[in-house]
Amino acid sequence: MEIPKVFESEYRFCLILWEHEPVRSSDLVRLCREQLGWKPTTTYTVIKRLSERGVLKNEDSVVTALVSKEQVQEAEIDELVEKKFGGSLPAFVAAFTRHGKMTEKEIDQVQRMIDRFRKGDGQ
Repeated sequence: MEIPKVFESEYRFCLILWEHEPVRSSDLVRLCREQLGWKPTTTYTVIKRLSERGVLKNEDSVVTALVSKEQVQEAEIDELVEKKFGGSLPAFVAAFTRHGKMTEKEIDQVQRMIDRFRKGDGQ
């Protein structure tokens, strides 16, 4: 299943949804006003747009996500690696490590991930 594109402002909306779902659309309007400064019409527009794209469903004024935060993040990373690094994960990691400092703990976490992939445990 291809994960629909979620743009930045939509992602901020989804963060609220994922934290509170299932949630009444009226409660989402209140939360988006409080946390994002959105007008009710903006929230309802985003609900409609994301519903049409298969990101969420709005049934009887109760909104639930159809895709997870992890799925959206993975799709975004895949797109970034493909567009900016020609699909090369090693090129992406090299660029990331050149510009960001990793703590020993983070290096250990990455090493454990690599070890799991080598063993065939995948994710």
